[in-house]
Amino acid sequence: MDYQLITDSCCDLPLEIVAEYDLDIVNFTTNIGGEDLIDDMGKTFDKAAFFQRLKNGETASTSQVNVHSYIEKFKEYIDKGMPAVYLAFSSGLSGSLNNAIQAREMLKEEYGEIDLSIIDTKAASLGEGLLVYEAAKRKKEGFSKEALIEWVEENKLNYHSWVTVDDIKHLQRGGRISATAATVGSLLSVKPIIVMNQEGKLIPVAKVRGRKKSIQHLVDQTINNIKDVEDHALFIGHVGVPEEAELIKEKLLEHLNPSEIIVSSYGPTVAAHTGFGSLAVFSYGEMRQN
Repeated sequence: MDYQLITDSCCDLPLEIVAEYDLDIVNFTTNIGGEDLIDDMGKTFDKAAFFQRLKNGETASTSQVNVHSYIEKFKEYIDKGMPAVYLAFSSGLSGSLNNAIQAREMLKEEYGEIDLSIIDTKAASLGEGLLVYEAAKRKKEGFSKEALIEWVEENKLNYHSWVTVDDIKHLQRGGRISATAATVGSLLSVKPIIVMNQEGKLIPVAKVRGRKKSIQHLVDQTINNIKDVEDHALFIGHVGVPEEAELIKEKLLEHLNPSEIIVSSYGPTVAAHTGFGSLAVFSYGEMRQN
């Protein structure tokens, strides 16, 4: 029996991939300057304008998807008798997953048994997107719902995120580091390197001096940790700096031959927390370590 893949706008996939694989999207909301903006993956959301506002020093906040929104989305498939699988933004970064689970429990009370699976991807941005993309390709190849869920659960912690931010003070504004650390880091031009751990939380693992070294660190760590490169896509994400993302692509292609390499921007939900100029590489490798 056919089934529907659902994910959320935090996956940051390009719209053409969303359309090609018939993915349904649950939308997050970002607030900037007192204005709520619905992240519709770029259909109407102006990412470039949003990134410019971040560059100009504005701060943005994000809201998790509420229970009602999940109920409305899931009902579309329950009413059609269509099984669905929701691949959700990491529970380590948002309470949205808990709201999705609560929505499912409320729908069970209303409908009785329903065929709705919810998976914590333990990933964010194009790291979540890469897992969703690989899952969608397998669905298209004919994987049953059960086989797809098993594949996702077995492989999700093999997807890695190597992330850097350009403005360390943005992490301070978001409460990620202290004001003192941010000031010292800015003076020394320190660029933190951040990864996703097994719990789906972003943790700093290194500090490097200067932008060029931070970019090279992303490249080196990807090359050192990648696995089965010919069989998996590789994603590069950025916030308003496509030229530097393309530079990373060139550097990686000097050493690697991935099945596919895609450069795309983050969406507003993740960009609100990383700030303008963030860069990341998402790839398949050995299981993540804590």
